[in-house]
Amino acid sequence: MNPARLVFPGLRWGSRAPDEVWPEVRASLDLGVGGFVVFGGSVIAMKELVGRALEHAGRPVLFAADLERGAGQQLEGATGLPPAAALASMTDRGLLVAARMTAQEAASAGIGWVLAPVADLDVEPANPIVGTRSFGADPAAVADVVRVWVRTAQDEGVHACAKHFPGHGRTTADSHAELPVVGATRGDLDADLTPFGAAIEAGVHTVMMAHVVYPVLDPSGAPASLSPSIYRLLRDELGFEGVVASDALIMHAISASGRSETEAAVEAVRAGCDALLYPSSPEDAVAALNAALSSGVLERARVSEALERVERLATDARIELDDLVPEPSDAQALELATSSILCVRGMLPRWWPGQSLRVHVIDDDVVSLPDWLSVPASPPRDRAGLARALERRAARVEGPSYRAPAVDLIAIFSEVRGWKGRAGLAPETVSEAVRIIEKAPEAVVVLFGHPRLADQVPSAATVVCAWCGDLLMQDAVAERLIVTPT
Repeated sequence: MNPARLVFPGLRWGSRAPDEVWPEVRASLDLGVGGFVVFGGSVIAMKELVGRALEHAGRPVLFAADLERGAGQQLEGATGLPPAAALASMTDRGLLVAARMTAQEAASAGIGWVLAPVADLDVEPANPIVGTRSFGADPAAVADVVRVWVRTAQDEGVHACAKHFPGHGRTTADSHAELPVVGATRGDLDADLTPFGAAIEAGVHTVMMAHVVYPVLDPSGAPASLSPSIYRLLRDELGFEGVVASDALIMHAISASGRSETEAAVEAVRAGCDALLYPSSPEDAVAALNAALSSGVLERARVSEALERVERLATDARIELDDLVPEPSDAQALELATSSILCVRGMLPRWWPGQSLRVHVIDDDVVSLPDWLSVPASPPRDRAGLARALERRAARVEGPSYRAPAVDLIAIFSEVRGWKGRAGLAPETVSEAVRIIEKAPEAVVVLFGHPRLADQVPSAATVVCAWCGDLLMQDAVAERLIVTPT
């Protein structure tokens, strides 16, 4: 009995080549881990690494990744897709295409466990971490979408993961940074459970627990990820029989709960968790599990049950480690993204090639970062994609200081990002947007974020929603707003 199989370390590629990553992977495999949670890399490099890992281990090893916005969210050479909120605004065909494409490209890269879909409801405007990651606010509608996404993805041979049980949508804090407490009634939480119930009915193979406290479900104050009563809710009331995973153990919600990572790892498995995701030290996590098993703190029957589920999950993943590397479906993704562009105020503008556009970029994601930020922030994202996309379609793009006649376009980038600590626009962002609008009352605002952010710029006559700031969505805005001559 090796409880290391329950541990899934994080694997952050950065710009490293497979040979540079391999020593880290090999050390974890020799420790006996069940797999890895992957961040970054490329499709080609991922296939190589997975093949090498399987050969070295001589047993099934499961690679997982957060692919809420398609395989391109993590892997170079794969297709990026719009976020969940944008997908929910499309026809059913768009959702099917997105789920199928995500699963097929994940499998082709050797990733058998897709940590999606988000089943949380978008019911709290102050929520700093759900937002456009959610399919919406209506429980029944989100349940329908989650059901379709799970079935479609799993039909391609990968494992889907409904997260973050029993629902992260009502929090006003980010569990990456602190321990949220949801003081909702059981009736409210029953609504939040609806999409998870739909995922379970659809046969979802895994569910991820939230690092969030729900006093009405567990008066002890334990977060769901460490709460026996909330695991019983999932197992006994909702009838889930698959693998239950923790959210990442590196998240500050764990330390904010008064526990070390290793204490939380043991407590989670004891409470009912099967897979421990992303500890900062897999060696320490494994040592703690072994010590708890030897001392009797962890019962052998509980560990055996978790091991059986995790090993079955690894065995059943259908990945495709052949020599074929599919081309990303960029044209199809752009079609989906373009159809999701939404005008939330005024009339959707349409410009002919040759139109002069004075583009103002306001990156809300790099201002007013919280003082407690103690982890590296995400690297700066490319905010010039919109200008390049407009120019490719023959618009004349000018800078903010251009004085000749032109249409003013204000691009506000405000995404859901872990560690950001807020849901709305920073005061500096609002002030800058208002300053521009006062000088150019007819300016068009493009929100690369949630449509409700439009409420913070009430003086804007025209507001277009593009959901998130990925290059795909920047390209989609240009595709939607520039008329293509026939």
